[in-house]
Amino acid sequence: MSAFLEFDLPSLKSRFFYYAVKRQLRKFALRGGTLEQVRAARDKSSQRMFPQPKGVHVQATQLGGCPGEWLRPTGARADSVILYLHGGAYITGSCHTHRGLAGHLAKAAGLDCFLLDYRLAPEHPFPAALDDAQAAYLALHAQNPACTIVLAGDSAGGGLALALALRLRDTGHAAPGAMALLSPWTDLTLSLPTHRSKAAVDPFFPDSTTLAMAAQLYAGGSSLTQPGVSPHFAALHGLPRTLIHVGEHEALLGDAHALAANMQAAGSPVQLQEFEGMWHVWQIFAGRFAEADASIKQLGTFLRAA
Repeated sequence: MSAFLEFDLPSLKSRFFYYAVKRQLRKFALRGGTLEQVRAARDKSSQRMFPQPKGVHVQATQLGGCPGEWLRPTGARADSVILYLHGGAYITGSCHTHRGLAGHLAKAAGLDCFLLDYRLAPEHPFPAALDDAQAAYLALHAQNPACTIVLAGDSAGGGLALALALRLRDTGHAAPGAMALLSPWTDLTLSLPTHRSKAAVDPFFPDSTTLAMAAQLYAGGSSLTQPGVSPHFAALHGLPRTLIHVGEHEALLGDAHALAANMQAAGSPVQLQEFEGMWHVWQIFAGRFAEADASIKQLGTFLRAA
């Protein structure tokens, strides 16, 4: 169910970025600030650090009343489209932070991609993000019923993509053609052991404080074990083909392994790829080092084949 890329060791360039990310995030945490300041700072820095790839046209628009951006690679196929749900622990993240990552994935897949700017907690707790994801999905389907819609998402966005697929299944709507999940956050109770065992090597989550706070803000008045909040607790039968990529050095490693095992036990087709020496959503550095490019290429090929 899991495998490693054929690198003898993580590349020197990836190690440089690993330590650079770890150092920068430590400085960022010490700086503090309000949630609004954190969001603004990440929007600003991401546009500089993770620009959209060449050959991808960006068009701001709305789908189903929800804002977002079309990312359209030159020569994209017309028979399939990606709905991308960004990460950010449900409290941060936007088109600004994820335009580069989603754009690289769209280009690798050769498919147009709608990057959804769903509502964030705590202003809009569960189920606002899930409602927005469903509204965008159904609008895509209504516009072109013959078009295959595939889902992709990283971190919280990966969990949201899974929650969307579960809601579509349970409400009788057309299923996505496939799902590509990058380090998905599926258990908001943080009960899985890698939240502790991988804390020392995870640049993003050296302890559970941030995720625990974000989980409570997102859930609002809902239980953290409600399957729409934490798909880890859902029945996982009847889901589309799914490819999960996760890094060795991340607290959410257990979420990915448990998801793959539970999907397989429920009869849903799933593949898990664990990348040696990688950290949370390293694919955002596509174009910078080999392991990021390899993951994006594999994910794109998978989605293109749906």
